[in-house]
Amino acid sequence: MPFINVKVAGTPLAPEQITAIQAGITRLMATVLHKVAPLVGVLVEAVPAAGWSVGAEPIARAAQVDAIISADTNTPDEKSRFIAEVNRLLKTVLGAELAEVSYIVIHEVPKDSWGYDGLTQAERGRRRA
Repeated sequence: MPFINVKVAGTPLAPEQITAIQAGITRLMATVLHKVAPLVGVLVEAVPAAGWSVGAEPIARAAQVDAIISADTNTPDEKSRFIAEVNRLLKTVLGAELAEVSYIVIHEVPKDSWGYDGLTQAERGRRRA
């Protein structure tokens, strides 16, 4: 049940770009990090370009991806591949204007510290056992 928040600054996103980011990240969560695709939540948010800078300089287009997953469920190689593939996806969807300094962060949260539908991930694991 990963949750991914994608913030994009710059020119407003077209609906097709939002859909491509959501579908692409969901696919990568399933294929690279082995998450259950129907449980992957992706929120794409537009941020005014004026509110974002890199090195105290304005940018034309930048992105920040925060992916929340359960701790200890993926290897360093899987996480590295996910970051590389998401970066490639963003460059494809957002174009050449995308700032090199666009971060992709994987936050690993203990299973007893998050969940959905009123149950922690730890409790879901206990119930499956």
